Amino acid sequence: MGLLTGLRNSISNFFTGGQKQRRIGIYGPPNAGKTTLANRIARDWTGDAVGPESQVPHETRRARRKEDIEIERNGKSVTIDIVDTPGVATKVDYTEFLDHDMEKDDAVRRSREATEGVAEAMHWLREDVDGVIYVLDSAEDPFTQVNTMLVGIIESQDLPVLIFANKIDLEESSIQRIKNAFPQHETVPLSALEGENMDEVYEKIAEYFG
Repeated sequence: MGLLTGLRNSISNFFTGGQKQRRIGIYGPPNAGKTTLANRIARDWTGDAVGPESQVPHETRRARRKEDIEIERNGKSVTIDIVDTPGVATKVDYTEFLDHDMEKDDAVRRSREATEGVAEAMHWLREDVDGVIYVLDSAEDPFTQVNTMLVGIIESQDLPVLIFANKIDLEESSIQRIKNAFPQHETVPLSALEGENMDEVYEKIAEYFG
């Protein structure tokens, strides 16, 4: 550890009361709004974004990290690194990308990169995160193999987890459907795109991960 890094950590520990910095993984299926949420959190507290947002599935094909985000709500605070992970799927089919006007070679390359990204996301989950924000599209059916598998792995790792029901701005959104799918975990509704209910999001992050 360099002198400047050590000094910075000492100063950080002084102002956070020696509180451990948490590495929080943002997980969920493709197109649930993980990167939109990661960018919303990062912009609200640091002014910077984490990565590009897109309607193309598997746009995030490598884990991206934003460090030193200090969140304060109701007298509680937590300093976190957020890790925006690739959407996890049981299979990445290159034909998904053909629907977005890509050439076949590009589609095959992106599907290969997305598959590697899923493996990386699973590695982070098993080795390198202290807690999980699990993002679901509240307009979609949460009862899927991927969601059941991932939540089960998170539980087996004994990691604190918050379920975020995203896209409540959509007419077909159903928060109750997500609550019914995972009643053992608290569900927080939000729209990362519109910034709806972000106060509660930050309250829960500070409470669960602090």
